[in-house]
Amino acid sequence: MIDDRKNRRPTVIVIDDDQSVREALKGLFESVGLIAETHGSVREFMAADDPEKAGCIVLDIRLPGQSGLEFQEALAQSDLPRSVILISAHVDVAMAVRAMKAGAIDVLTKPVREQDLLEAVNHAIANDAARREERTSKTAAQLRHTSLTERERQILTLVVAGKLNKQIAAELQLAEPTVKLHRGHMMRKMKATSVANLVKIVGGLF
Repeated sequence: MIDDRKNRRPTVIVIDDDQSVREALKGLFESVGLIAETHGSVREFMAADDPEKAGCIVLDIRLPGQSGLEFQEALAQSDLPRSVILISAHVDVAMAVRAMKAGAIDVLTKPVREQDLLEAVNHAIANDAARREERTSKTAAQLRHTSLTERERQILTLVVAGKLNKQIAAELQLAEPTVKLHRGHMMRKMKATSVANLVKIVGGLF
């Protein structure tokens, strides 16, 4: 069995073309018990990246090749967005607004105050963990939905629409006790504790 503990432990990924900055930030993060890795460019990072690795990215806005801002915008549109903190020696208002619109956790000016950066990193890691938990819950709910029979899916749709057992029975031309039986199976398979809970689960599926 593959040990994925490293993927579960958050890693701070630093992407900056200045080696002294990379080393300083790596030392800062490791001094507070975080795992850190560094890359000198987006290309270098992409060659080694594991998208399932939990954590966040500290990204220089101005990089050779693809800029940090362009890369952050691309990440935001991907199937697995990442929590990103942008840093730069020169940050103007338009650049900061563009970054925040694309989902950046923060935009900080170099030289970055250590406490500001650590607070941003903690926020980014928490954001990443919440997003991954949401994705895991959604995948589990989709699998449960797939396990339903065709009849159970029909009843689920009508229950979510607010129909009572008597109305569902009439619409599907079934006996009401049969509807109750299928409904009970459906609720157990979906792990729904109430109609309101079922509506919430189904709302997160699509």
